[in-house]
Amino acid sequence: MGWLSKIFKGSSHKLSEEHCRENYGEDPNNCGPSCSGEVWSENENEDIDRAIALSLLEENQKGKIVVGFDSQLEEDEQLARALQESLNVESPPQHGNGNTYQPSTPPQYGNGNTYQPITPPQHGNGNTYQPSIPPQYGNGNTYQPITPPQYGNGNTYQPIPPPRYGNGNTYQPIPMYYPMGSRICAGCNAEIGFGRYLNCLNAVWHPECFRCRACNLPISDYEFSTSGHYPYHKSCYKESYHPKCDVCKHFIPTNTAGLIEYRAHPFWVQKYCPSHEHDTTPRCCSCERMEPKDTKYVPLNDGRKLCLECLDSAIMDTSACQPLYLDIQEFYEGLNMKLEQQVPLLLVERQALNEAREGERNGHYHMPETRGLCLSEEQTISTISKRPRFGGGNHAMEMVTEPYKLTRRCEVTAILILYGLPRLLTGSILAHEMMHAWLRLKGYRPLSQDVEEGICQVLAYMWLEAELTSGSGSNVASTSSSSTSSASKNGTRSQFEKKLGGFFKHQVESDMSPVYGDGFRAGQQAVQKYGLRSTLDHIRMTGTFPY
Repeated sequence: MGWLSKIFKGSSHKLSEEHCRENYGEDPNNCGPSCSGEVWSENENEDIDRAIALSLLEENQKGKIVVGFDSQLEEDEQLARALQESLNVESPPQHGNGNTYQPSTPPQYGNGNTYQPITPPQHGNGNTYQPSIPPQYGNGNTYQPITPPQYGNGNTYQPIPPPRYGNGNTYQPIPMYYPMGSRICAGCNAEIGFGRYLNCLNAVWHPECFRCRACNLPISDYEFSTSGHYPYHKSCYKESYHPKCDVCKHFIPTNTAGLIEYRAHPFWVQKYCPSHEHDTTPRCCSCERMEPKDTKYVPLNDGRKLCLECLDSAIMDTSACQPLYLDIQEFYEGLNMKLEQQVPLLLVERQALNEAREGERNGHYHMPETRGLCLSEEQTISTISKRPRFGGGNHAMEMVTEPYKLTRRCEVTAILILYGLPRLLTGSILAHEMMHAWLRLKGYRPLSQDVEEGICQVLAYMWLEAELTSGSGSNVASTSSSSTSSASKNGTRSQFEKKLGGFFKHQVESDMSPVYGDGFRAGQQAVQKYGLRSTLDHIRMTGTFPY
């Protein structure tokens, strides 16, 4: 700006004076306008605008590291000289008084090109555009914009436009390096790059890695089910977790409230539809389980049905039950309760047992069905002398029965047991009826139903516990019949037979009848507190349980 200020301070004022002297020297009598008026004001304004443009151009070049600085300085000096010459040779314009306006001659560069002044752009409001000054770093270097990289094929790199959300707002990425491996698939543990992915169960997945826990196929449905933080197809989840009826094998239907309602056996936990309680679905006469659709139970001649597991250890005739009878007699002897007289034991069908019950004046019967009976009256009983043979369709055939006349030699004439029951159930019924016989043979007074049936249930329960604790029956009982399982014959008991014994104990414990159930619990409490012998002595004297 130094050379520019010299021009304004020296040359322009001096030139204006010279122009005045020249204009008025031609005609001393001329009374024209003074030269300090509007003519010189226009020339000066034009010079000022030109100087401002050059000044701005010079300011823009400050601080830059430019190659060829000497040549640029030489051009600036030539431009200044050209401007000085143009001002010196410029002629004043002609006005109405005869003075002629001479436009200034454009300066010439050293190469012969005419200098064209830069016209600053105009904004819409008439203000002259002022170019922004490039920012300066602390070290004096001028900021240089980054040139887009060029690929080998000559194409310029185009940055990927930022993605947009569904509402139209632009996603603003974090201005830092973001590794592609930041999203890890929960299925294959590999990184998820560009493309489709699923976000569910608090994790991200490749679509092909989000698979059903049951069938291991990808889940492409809009809805899915979960269990234990694992995804399932809705159909696979229903197949795996929706309860099925153990009888008809169908999904248990929902009730009117939309809830799954089913029935379940309290011991076996066999789930079944509520409708099967009222239809003709048969139950096993031993374990009380319902007959499944895909399994056929064995029908007995008296209308009962027996499941195949209970049939494996069932006792079918009187002769096959005699070893078990001897086993229970030994059990009573071990308790110092030996029966002094031999009481006949007979296995009978349901109809014969019911007829004998009707002819018995005294006795207590467990409804709805009686499985054993201790007789004290003289009767003729039809007993099974030969076990049935099971032919095609598991039908019982060729069973032989014969009449047996009971004569009264003592207070007890016979013990009747329902045939076709498993060994453990038959033994518990026999132990119960033998206690009735023992009380009568020992001369106990007539007892109330709850006391007599209660103490008999206590002896049946004690025998079951002894059998299950020992793990096998006695050597005599293990050779009872060919229908007894091979496991029992070898001195061991199958897992089902052990569980079946647990079920018979559960039946005694959970019986809700006031005679058999309440009587058992009162007798069991007395025996546990005072012992069996003291309890029996108290019953003989008072006819009640000790408390």
